[in-house]
Amino acid sequence: MQVVAVPPGPPEPLHPAVVALSAREFAIEKPRVAIPHAEVLLVVRFGPAACDGLDMHVLGAQQSVRRKHVRGVLRALEARCGPAVAGDVFGVPAAELAGGVIPLAALWGNATTHTLRERLARAGDASQATAILGEAIARRVAVAGPRDGRALLVAEAVRRLPSERAQDIAVGLGVSERHLRRLFHQTVGMSPKRYERIARFRRAIDAARADAGTTWTSIAAAVGYYDQAHLIADFHAIAGATPGAFLRELAEAI
Repeated sequence: MQVVAVPPGPPEPLHPAVVALSAREFAIEKPRVAIPHAEVLLVVRFGPAACDGLDMHVLGAQQSVRRKHVRGVLRALEARCGPAVAGDVFGVPAAELAGGVIPLAALWGNATTHTLRERLARAGDASQATAILGEAIARRVAVAGPRDGRALLVAEAVRRLPSERAQDIAVGLGVSERHLRRLFHQTVGMSPKRYERIARFRRAIDAARADAGTTWTSIAAAVGYYDQAHLIADFHAIAGATPGAFLRELAEAI
C-alpha cells in the first residue's frame, strides 16, 4: 500500500468537527480490513474497481469490522464527518445512514454530484482532489444554516464522551439522561455507550500501532477499558479476533 500525501487538515471554511480528509492508493490486490467507525464517511474511489472509473458513496456508521478484497489499482479519498453534523453535510441525520452504503447522488442530487465528479476527474493529483472534495463539503455546510439545538447538544455530548459518563454529561447539559439518549439515537443512530465503545476500540488500535512495545494491559488502562479482559472481550465482539491477531491482520492487509 502506498499512502498518498495530503494537506494536513480541512480547508478553513469547514467547521472543525465536520471533516477529516485523507487519501490512499492501493497498487496491488490485497485484502482490506475496515475498522468500524461511528462517523459518516464520504468515500471517492478512482480506478477499475469504481463504477465508470470514479464513484462516490456515503458510508453510515459501522459497528463491526468489515473485510473484503480490493482488486486493481485504486485511489480512495475519504472525508470523515462527525455524526452530529452529518445533517449539515448530507441533508439527513446520521441515524438514517447508519450501517448503509448510499450513492452520493441520492443525497446531493444528480446535478451537484455530476459537477463534483467532473472536477475530481480533472484533478492533477491526490492533494488537489482532496482540496476539491473539502471545498464541496464546505459549501454544503455553509448553506445548511444555523444548526438546531438538538444537534448542538449531541455534538457537545460527543465531545465529552471520552472522559465523562452519559449520566454526568446529561446533568452538565441540563437534560435528563433519557432525553440525551433519545436525541443521540435520533441524531447518531446508536446510544452514547455504543458510540464510546467504538471510539474506545479505535483508540486501543491506535495506541497499539503507535508503540509496539506497550502491553495490552497498559493500553486498556490508557484508553478507558475497565481491565484487559474487557478489552479482549470487545475485540472478540467487534473484530472477531484477539487483539494480537487483529493487529497482525491489519499489518498484512490494507
